[in-house]
Amino acid sequence: QLVLVSQDVILDAPKLKEAVRSHGITTMWLTGPLFNQLSQQDLELFEGIRELVVGGDVLSVPHINRVLEAHPSLRIINGYGPTENTTFSTTHAITGLQTESVPIGRPIHNSTAYVVDRSMQLQPVGAWGELIVGGDGVARGYRNRPDLTVEKFIDSPFRSGERCYRTGDLVRWNADGTLEYKGRIDAQVKIRGYRIELGEVEAQLLKLEAVREAVVIAREDEQGQKQLCAYVVTHADVAANELRS
Repeated sequence: QLVLVSQDVILDAPKLKEAVRSHGITTMWLTGPLFNQLSQQDLELFEGIRELVVGGDVLSVPHINRVLEAHPSLRIINGYGPTENTTFSTTHAITGLQTESVPIGRPIHNSTAYVVDRSMQLQPVGAWGELIVGGDGVARGYRNRPDLTVEKFIDSPFRSGERCYRTGDLVRWNADGTLEYKGRIDAQVKIRGYRIELGEVEAQLLKLEAVREAVVIAREDEQGQKQLCAYVVTHADVAANELRS
């Protein structure tokens, strides 16, 4: 049985806990930021859950450890994958408390993963490179964006007839055969599940006559929540609310 809950339930730990109890839910899928938020609100929420899939963003080790300490029998799986590969590419079952960043694991069935350099040559174990994913999940492309489709969706350099997606993510193979995620090779960030190109935000700010220079970054607070923060150099006074709008 698949249980879908409304937005006001998923964002409210007590309501979600009641839904878990009333429906007898044993498997749950949460995005990383939502997992962090809910684990801070109520650790008892995960009582009765046997398997928890968390993904969509880099996992917070302190939040993962906090939940595992409270529920040592809970199986937590890190699920990685871009929407363009519909939607998981790799998974990693977390075993025990974590001391370093959580790996994104190995390709799921019917999927492939390659780590390449700028010349599209395979990188050896331990060397950082761009992650390219292939397999049955790869989408046809972007609707009404043939230019972006050609740039991101490519024929596999390593397997005849296979189509791949260039993720833009920087990863490397570990000696144990798992993939380790480091970050982006471009200026894209992810906030609450939304992909944001920082350069696009900066370009909008620079359209204001009063703005001479602008830089936008994603800042993280003490709870691990990200928010956009813009710094501007101006020719003249400009109201903060005008910059925000």
